[in-house]
Amino acid sequence: MSLYLALDAGGTKTDYLLADDTRELARVRSGTIKRMRTDADTAAANLDGALSQLTAQTGVSMREIKRTCIGTAGECVPLVVDWLLQAFQQRVSGELILLGDVEIALDAAFPGSPGVLVMAGTGSNVAGRGSDGKLLTSGGWGPALADQGSGHRIGLEALRATFLAIDEGRSTQLLDAVLKHWQLSSLASLIEYGNALPAPDFSTLAQIVLTCAEQGDAIAMSVLRQEGEGLGYLVRLLLRRLAKDGERSPEIAFTGSILENIRPVREALIHAVHAEFPSVRALDGIIDPIQGALWRARKAL
Repeated sequence: MSLYLALDAGGTKTDYLLADDTRELARVRSGTIKRMRTDADTAAANLDGALSQLTAQTGVSMREIKRTCIGTAGECVPLVVDWLLQAFQQRVSGELILLGDVEIALDAAFPGSPGVLVMAGTGSNVAGRGSDGKLLTSGGWGPALADQGSGHRIGLEALRATFLAIDEGRSTQLLDAVLKHWQLSSLASLIEYGNALPAPDFSTLAQIVLTCAEQGDAIAMSVLRQEGEGLGYLVRLLLRRLAKDGERSPEIAFTGSILENIRPVREALIHAVHAEFPSVRALDGIIDPIQGALWRARKAL
């Protein structure tokens, strides 16, 4: 019986799944191995620790693996790709398939079938597939260029909205909440920290924004709705392209911590989509992207 390794390598964490032809054998999680998000030594330590855990739990050597499929953002970035290729050639046997994280998530929701997948966690992306199997995407250009509706964008836009509120003479709970979260003592220290290079991890503020919105903060709620609408616009762009190819409105599936946990973003996204495509059905819950990586590893498509 063959053995397969599937990975979902995100910006803050990496999930690993070891399986045979019919069963899941073990799952583990490590810190990120994405080189755009961490240094090489840390990525290597995270990878080695996770592979060792899989072997300890199952008795399977990584030299017994037939095929590995990795889904990650930045699959076209040489820094990411080159490191992953080298790291896995040194540690894991067999064929290696490297795909985008949104593509494995699309396969998890609609294995080999038409559909649209919206991903929003630390970053964001939208992908769709028609009946001809062609993959289409919108967004996903990284934190400086896109990432609408992502944790990074929510945190950054919340800070910008906070400082605009200061200029406008409006009050918001966001200011005190962010100061407390980042353990800063003053507005001046927040200005310095928020403008630092390298930049702080704005995605950690997403839950803070949600809490303030749930407590009635209009500025926080506006940020969440704005980001949901922006992500919904990307979905509409993709649906237009599919419609030009003669595709009927496909179903939409979701994945990522933002779409799982921050309901105002998801609701605003769906509302924005239905404003133009009222018949599109949004599936409940979220899907598990690593299942798409496992499906690819087993099928070797």
